[in-house]
Amino acid sequence: MKITEILKPSAILLKQDITSKEQVLDTMLNCLEKTGLLAKPDEARKAVLEREKIMSTGIGKGFALPHGKTNHINETVGAFLTLKHPIDFNSLDQEPVSIVFMLIGRENTVGTHLRLLSRISRLMNSDSFRENILQADTPEQIIEFFTKEEEDL
Repeated sequence: MKITEILKPSAILLKQDITSKEQVLDTMLNCLEKTGLLAKPDEARKAVLEREKIMSTGIGKGFALPHGKTNHINETVGAFLTLKHPIDFNSLDQEPVSIVFMLIGRENTVGTHLRLLSRISRLMNSDSFRENILQADTPEQIIEFFTKEEEDL
């Protein structure tokens, strides 16, 4: 499964003026709820927040990948957000975060979930990719960047 199959322009939020990790998670979950991609938003919220309690999903290099699994969704969904100003996300490298990709999958699709997490992490490991993402002005540009980079994987 490709990232662009789960990431819709309506779930991409750019240059958000948010100041906390909690606000980021709430904003992204609310966005997914408004798009109608979550059958039971409270269950998805619970899954993401429970996973975040285990260990921060601040991967490093200014990127975070909050995720969770629940059977209260019809299919794997993603949301994407960039920030105007980096925030503390308790990242493994202690660096503030500017780019966040949220992934919510069904509990019975562990393999797909792990492959998507790996694919997203590999893309975000590229300095030039992250720079392009931060310069994007429209959700369509974000989709284009992911489409192009996934072709090269």
